[in-house]
Amino acid sequence: MKRKGSDARNRFHGPWAHHGAPLYSRGRVRSFAPEWIRNYQHAWFKLDVIAGLTTAAVVIPKALAYATIAGLPVQVGLYTVLVPLLIYALLGTSRPLSVTTTTTLAILTGAALAEVVPSGEPAALVSAAATLVVLVGAILVLAGFLRLGFVANFISDPVLVGFKAGIGIVIVVDQIPKLLGIHIHKGSFLHNLRAIFEGIPQASLPTIALAVLMVAILVIMRRFVPRAPAPIVAVAAGIGVMSLFGLERFGVATVGFVPTGLPAVTLPDWQLLAQLWSAALGIALMSFTETIAAGRAFAQSDEPTLQPNRELVATGLANVGGALLGAMPAGGGTAQTAVNRIAGARTQLSGLVIAALALGTILLLAPLIGLMPHATLAAVVVVYSVGLIEPREFREILRVRRTEFVWALAAMGGVVLLGTLQGIVVAIIVSLVGLAHQVSDPPVYVLGRRPNSNVFLPRSDEHPEDERFPGLLLLRPEGRIFFANAARIGQKIRLLIAEARPQVVAIDLSSVFDLEYTALKMLIGAEKQMCEKGMTLWLVGLNPGVLAMVMHSPLGQTLGPERMFFNLEEAVARYEALSASVSPS
Repeated sequence: MKRKGSDARNRFHGPWAHHGAPLYSRGRVRSFAPEWIRNYQHAWFKLDVIAGLTTAAVVIPKALAYATIAGLPVQVGLYTVLVPLLIYALLGTSRPLSVTTTTTLAILTGAALAEVVPSGEPAALVSAAATLVVLVGAILVLAGFLRLGFVANFISDPVLVGFKAGIGIVIVVDQIPKLLGIHIHKGSFLHNLRAIFEGIPQASLPTIALAVLMVAILVIMRRFVPRAPAPIVAVAAGIGVMSLFGLERFGVATVGFVPTGLPAVTLPDWQLLAQLWSAALGIALMSFTETIAAGRAFAQSDEPTLQPNRELVATGLANVGGALLGAMPAGGGTAQTAVNRIAGARTQLSGLVIAALALGTILLLAPLIGLMPHATLAAVVVVYSVGLIEPREFREILRVRRTEFVWALAAMGGVVLLGTLQGIVVAIIVSLVGLAHQVSDPPVYVLGRRPNSNVFLPRSDEHPEDERFPGLLLLRPEGRIFFANAARIGQKIRLLIAEARPQVVAIDLSSVFDLEYTALKMLIGAEKQMCEKGMTLWLVGLNPGVLAMVMHSPLGQTLGPERMFFNLEEAVARYEALSASVSPS
């Protein structure tokens, strides 16, 4: 739909009209410019620039650190800040979203690359990374054109909590050797733990001291000055301490040479497609899930609604463009988006400011980055990855439902014990199994009526005063009744009938939005069995779709209008009238 002039402005920005007129008022430029540019207002410019400067101070150091998690050269982190932000600003639908890389994407990337380039040879890693990122981008774009945006909803929140906690644990263990100044041969999670304990006697005390200083800076600043750019302070302090005291003499490792200048075009190695496609599928899923979660979490009510399918295309093209210039997989990050929004960002101009600062760093500050100790980057990674492990979330899940707590633990265990890529599969399987469990065992309530009202609620010991009707059993199943749960619902109903021994069973279907053929056959069979035992079946509160299904079946002819009712009040009134007519005078 084409929107021009004041129509678009009124639709999206009516409440802000007093802040100033849009920078673009009419003309062809408005038709092709992104929504945030078409509706840009002068009052937002200062806010966006300040937010961009603030967020860059957090994003750039973290991107350097995340590149090391993936086993890639640190400058890859800068390329991942530069290119995806530029592309997303032109195509995305979220105004505050910061699309670079995240802890989760970095660890998944590292796991994937370690499988195809076990030698760790830099040139091979860069080529494999380009292949992986192109695949991720292509999968996201294809999913967008196929309108698969709903897939992000297939991972439940409890499972996502467990998955991220597992990622956090894996990352912390992965970075401990850099904090201790030791080298281990990496393998499974348990292997890495054992190797770390065995390597502790060879730990470098100067490296440990520097790591403790870096962690202290980050933790203290986050605690007492949360708005300050703690990562950039830690990076500056690490470079300063390294230069001032010449810690190389004591075995403290640094990042080393970082090339200055624009990234060269990197071509994928198409021979690796077969080896990387499954990993790319998992990374694409997590990229999109994190993007949607961050975009929704920080959207404001007076901003355009996030469009999941367009987000798939936007992040997909951001990845494809980034791959050709040496970036790693990108997606919207919750942490950096939160910083961006808190700092006052109103549009994607703040993202362009971040990209500009990343470009300046690439062109001017690369030699300084080379002096950064590995312990500094490891400290940044650990401090910000610990936030992925949220015991409070686990406690809240346990308080609400024990089953979903088990799902969260299963997802966390899958990541830790099986690996990050396999952990995605575990997380999805756990979510789908949990969904299947819920729909396969829906509740069936026995209802009573609140005194002096027409309110029918499930009977409970807390409300013994609720009215009951001798000889009448009121039942209410909930949800969709179909082949996966029809037998279970039928079993529950039979047990309740056997216990109550009623004359009439009235099933309230007002909470049933769909009745599948298997379930309909179950009802037909149940009606015959009840009739043989001298009982009568009534149906109550059928919605139009369910009613049509029943009326087109033999059950509709058997019941007729005399045994189908609009609501429970009508059914109870009919039962009481019938009871009164047969009772002795």
